[in-house]
Amino acid sequence: MKVAVVDYVEPSPRGTRWGLGGTCVNVGCIPKKLIHQAALLGGMIRDAPHYGWDVAQPVLHDWRKMAEAVQNYVKSLNWGHRVQLQDRKVKYFNIKASFVNEHTICGVTKGGKETLLSAEHIVIATGGRPRYPTHIEGALEYGITSDDIFWLKESPGKTLVVGASYVALECAGFLTGLGLDTTVMMRSIPLRGFDQQMSSLVTEYMASQGTRFLKHCTPSRVQKLPDGQLQVTWEDLTSGRENMGTFSTVLWAIGRIPETRSLNLENAGINTSPNSQKILVDAQEATSVPHIYAIGDVAEGRPELTPTAIMAGKLLARRLCGQSLDVMDYSNVPTTVFTPLEYGCVGLSEEEAMARHGEEHVEVYHAYYKPLEFTVAERDASQCYIKMVCLRKPPQLVLGLHFLGPNAGEVTQGFALGIKCGASYEQVMRTVGIHPTCAEEVAKLRISKRSGLDPTVTGWRG
Repeated sequence: MKVAVVDYVEPSPRGTRWGLGGTCVNVGCIPKKLIHQAALLGGMIRDAPHYGWDVAQPVLHDWRKMAEAVQNYVKSLNWGHRVQLQDRKVKYFNIKASFVNEHTICGVTKGGKETLLSAEHIVIATGGRPRYPTHIEGALEYGITSDDIFWLKESPGKTLVVGASYVALECAGFLTGLGLDTTVMMRSIPLRGFDQQMSSLVTEYMASQGTRFLKHCTPSRVQKLPDGQLQVTWEDLTSGRENMGTFSTVLWAIGRIPETRSLNLENAGINTSPNSQKILVDAQEATSVPHIYAIGDVAEGRPELTPTAIMAGKLLARRLCGQSLDVMDYSNVPTTVFTPLEYGCVGLSEEEAMARHGEEHVEVYHAYYKPLEFTVAERDASQCYIKMVCLRKPPQLVLGLHFLGPNAGEVTQGFALGIKCGASYEQVMRTVGIHPTCAEEVAKLRISKRSGLDPTVTGWRG
């Protein structure tokens, strides 16, 4: 098929821009995971003397050096995408597109030159951008978002992260891990949409590692002081009192909005959700116009995860080429929150399982455990926890798995296959563990929450 890709990055309010590859490559998963790794290395350096390494103290971190390395790697990915498009004879247009009609888009270059493109099929995959609280004085002028943090040349210094999303907690986690004074301001609950017991353990661990939390607070004003510092005023919703604090950087992480407003979707007759402004799609990823499709974060009701968008795109391409009729299955999609203690999950949260099946029909098996790596270094493992949510009726189909601990993404990815294939609790219990690993603890979950027995594993189980 004859294919073109139209891509344009509108600079952030702070002027940050990037290359081809979308959110994940440039201002999401890739730089996030690399900086998370930098923070984890700091913890390993602190562990090293327990294992016999003579490490001179203090060990300092160089933000500039890290940022340059991460940014150079991202730029190499941008180039790689350009080369792949060229190799596959896909025409690339660096223009900002909007619909003229249901078969035509108009693209405008940075210099203002217009290009008209027509196509039999059009796929919208514009994703989303961070939301700014424009009702707060100084928010837009002085704050930054995840669009900017990974492209800073200099350390952000003392940082206030506003929000309780996974983006907020991941950023706060790696900033603390790199030795920066970091505070998270939360209006309500952390990690909305995730299992709330697991979410509480995530923030407990972060607090134990030095991240400060201002709970039930909302900012009302950001002012720039003569010395360049930012003075933030906020209200404590519990007491009603007004408080102030001074920070070098304010990072907004209060959600994302879909990139639909400038597409002129109405010119093509494409329907959007009045609440979210996301594009309404069916199981085939088709919009209200049958030959126009939407995939990824821009589509209503889809997980905001890169791998789901990639798979949905591949399956759509195969259907358009007549190679397959398969559609994307959005159930049991695994994910991981890369906080200092990583949280991986697949399937239903405990709350969702209870709501869907009824409390009397759900059995939850759980355990606290201590990773072997934590023992010699005398690390606190109070929040290392695993929970398996199952149907109570034998053979106890696994509805969800939640894992909090090191390498959670690697652990969850493996078990996700079994759960996708309809694994039961009995089958998981018959799975031989790899010893000594954290993942094997999943196959040792014998204690039901209903029993009321203590789920704490004391010491390493040989």
